Amino acid sequence: MSFMSTADIRKFKDALLARRVELEKQLTSSAESAAAVDLDQPIGRLSRMDAMQQQQMTLAGRRIAEQRLQQIAAALERIATDAYGICVDCEEEIDPARLRARPESPFCVDCQERRERR
Repeated sequence: MSFMSTADIRKFKDALLARRVELEKQLTSSAESAAAVDLDQPIGRLSRMDAMQQQQMTLAGRRIAEQRLQQIAAALERIATDAYGICVDCEEEIDPARLRARPESPFCVDCQERRERR
């Protein structure tokens, strides 16, 4: 991989591993909040509705965290196969600034924008 040094790759790998730890902690700490709301719990109707809304927001956050964990695993696999930093759509180099912002990103900015417009 000519456009990135071994040191650059190591920094990205360290960032991915650190982010993976953060997300795993987030999933562990949010497990209780994601549990189903007990409808027999003696609380008021509005409190129950608030608890259900809170549960749905927690579940949405957990889905995002799980998706990011999958992206991180895929990025670590790309590092292992010397394909990291190459867009999986167009096979062009991903700008290192984009990788610094989202090291798990599999797409260059142009391909990501194209995907979002679909």
